[in-house]
Amino acid sequence: MTQPQLPQQLSLTDRKKLSVTAVREVKSFDENLVVLLTDLGELSIHGQSLQLKDLSVQEGRAAVEGDISALIYQEPRSRGFWSRFLG
Repeated sequence: MTQPQLPQQLSLTDRKKLSVTAVREVKSFDENLVVLLTDLGELSIHGQSLQLKDLSVQEGRAAVEGDISALIYQEPRSRGFWSRFLG
C-alpha cells in the first residue's frame, strides 16, 4: 500500500541546523553524510560534524545539526518492467 505524499519543508538556519519534513526513513548517517528517504526522493546532506538531533519517522520529520555544505536530491526510482511483473 502506497502512503500518501506529505508536503515537504526544508528549513536551514546559518548552514548549521536543518529541519526536514516528509521523511520516510534514514538510509544512512555518519559525521560527513546523512541520507534520508523522503516523499520527494532521496535527500543527501553533506557536511562535517553532522548529528541527527531529532527523528520521528511516524511524524515524518528529522533534524540535522553540524556544518552543512550541500543538500542533494535524487529522483525516486520508477519501478521497472520486471519489478512490476514480479510484484
